[in-house]
Amino acid sequence: MTPNEPHAPADHDPSPANSAPPGAGHGVDASSKLAELEAKHAEVADAYLRAKAEAENTRRRAEDEIAKARKFAVEGFAENLLPVKDSLEAAIALPSATPEQLLEGVHATLRQLSSALERNRVIEINPAAGARFDPHQHQAISVVPAAQEANTVVAVLQKGYLISDRVLRPALVTVSAPQ
Repeated sequence: MTPNEPHAPADHDPSPANSAPPGAGHGVDASSKLAELEAKHAEVADAYLRAKAEAENTRRRAEDEIAKARKFAVEGFAENLLPVKDSLEAAIALPSATPEQLLEGVHATLRQLSSALERNRVIEINPAAGARFDPHQHQAISVVPAAQEANTVVAVLQKGYLISDRVLRPALVTVSAPQ
């Protein structure tokens, strides 16, 4: 190089890779990155739509099952009561039955009915005399003076019933008065 020749700066590299204008090589990288992101977006959008459809199908199936459960909820209970009905019809079909036979049949039918109720979680509320009055399970018909602690059951006029811990009918009771 001669002193009159222009010289290249020391940091300038004349190789073809560095001769492109600034930002010219980034276009390929950006477009491939964009294509990659668009593909990922399409994949996530597809997964979202599939999950949404699955959730909708699950909700619809659950609603159908609930509707069927409501429609056929008493099916098991009805099946348990059919033998009771059969026994009553058999008793009516025997006009020449003696009173003892009828009474025996009524007792057997009552046992069948009690068993059917128990299988379906219908439980008797029949408090013993002297039991504490429970306003959640008992209905006081009258308050009478009695030789026992106040607010206790004196007598049961009609049994009550629970169904799965819920009062179906409260027991009708008389309660002892405060002394």
